[in-house]
Amino acid sequence: MITQNNVNSKEVVLSYIRALDSQNYKGVRHYLSESVHICGPSGESFSKPEEFIDMLSRYQGKYDVKKVFWDGEDVCVLYNLITPAATVFMSSWYQVREGKIISIQTIFDPRPFTSASRGSGNV
Repeated sequence: MITQNNVNSKEVVLSYIRALDSQNYKGVRHYLSESVHICGPSGESFSKPEEFIDMLSRYQGKYDVKKVFWDGEDVCVLYNLITPAATVFMSSWYQVREGKIISIQTIFDPRPFTSASRGSGNV
């Protein structure tokens, strides 16, 4: 059953992704809770929105969304992240409360980014 809450959670995440795609980092910040918790595949984590946004801005990635699943406050996005260094398939699980993203857990194979760094002479 689709409720207004489901639609809102999905729309919050998709609006966040649109802001990232347009490099509107002030807009990105609007969708992140002050106490957001973000975890990546290698155990890296962020608990301050500004640190996470700074990292995202360095990658300048564009989302090629393949599928979105949502259930209440939980939204899962399957996508290719296209960056100047590499294109990588990823899955992110977002939790949304009161119109803000409170948690992001992302899984992907980070090796393409490591290979791209070595190939460009940046270690």
